[in-house]
Amino acid sequence: MKAAILEHIPGELVVDDVELAPLGSREILVRTVAAGLCHSDLHFMEGKYPCPTPAVLGHESAGVVEAVGSEVSYVQPGDHVITCISGFCGACAWCLSGRPNLCDRAGLARDAGATARLRRGGEDVFQFADLSSFAEQLLVHENMVVKVRPEMPLDKAALIGCGVTTGVGAVINTAKVRPGQSVAVVGCGGIGLNAIQAAAIVGAGRIIAVDRVASKLAMAEAFGATDVVDASATDPILAVLELTGGGVDHAFEAIGLKATAEQAFGMLGKGGTATVIGMVPLGEKVEVDGFQLLLEKRLQGTNMGSNRFRVDMPLYVEWYLAGKLKLDELVSATMPLEKINDGFATLRSGEVARQLVTFD
Repeated sequence: MKAAILEHIPGELVVDDVELAPLGSREILVRTVAAGLCHSDLHFMEGKYPCPTPAVLGHESAGVVEAVGSEVSYVQPGDHVITCISGFCGACAWCLSGRPNLCDRAGLARDAGATARLRRGGEDVFQFADLSSFAEQLLVHENMVVKVRPEMPLDKAALIGCGVTTGVGAVINTAKVRPGQSVAVVGCGGIGLNAIQAAAIVGAGRIIAVDRVASKLAMAEAFGATDVVDASATDPILAVLELTGGGVDHAFEAIGLKATAEQAFGMLGKGGTATVIGMVPLGEKVEVDGFQLLLEKRLQGTNMGSNRFRVDMPLYVEWYLAGKLKLDELVSATMPLEKINDGFATLRSGEVARQLVTFD
């Protein structure tokens, strides 16, 4: 099969042939229909987070089950599925206490010394996030996917695999935004737009979008923002404090930078919570004014929207099919696998929401 391989860090992806190992007893083979280009992949390509090489990247995808292992009971050939980085073992303390997104992940990858799932020319290829979505097929543990209705278009379903679940889940699951509360979202790319539309869905009052790109601020309004702040023209903290008369109940950082994480905290009113969704580069410290903690302000992180993906993703599918969740509007471009580096070059520019690699 064809796959996009990261051979060097930093570096671009190389499209080449990769062999799949025989199916394991708890594994499934999925024909990939679409995979999203995520900033998380770009972080690994640029060396902001470590990754063994060679590796097939990608983690936001959807497809059709082609074959299942002898002990698989959840899906069968022909089922439509969405992949998720939050694979779960179902037996650790995190899974059993209702937080499977923090699972210890025992058994989801093959044991050390076993035949690797991916190989090229006799060399093992690292399976990124136990998924490796930038490939024509996926060989994964059955607990890395969720089955969805066949009526759901699989190219749009792929978006739910990461960006939608992360942004929507941060608002609904992690921060638990309540009707009438005020919200600021810093960064209006794919994750930020999903946080904005989730705030609108749950009935937030003031929803303030913050970005430096005019086209993304216009998209934010279409996704439910009541106010926009051009961070290239004004101090975003002062602008939000002025708009709200003292700060918001919830601020979400959806870029992954130290500066914007600190800005999100600075936008809070008394008792407010700032949730950092973006991946701040490894080793960087986020600083806050200690006095602000006396005003019961909180700074917290979120992992993939604190999801329970086999519960959450089918719900998001229903919302989309009912016209409540915008997915079509998120797609800035589609491309074949051979053009994936062009897609990541565009992603670096900061001008797009989400791009998809589609497979015939």
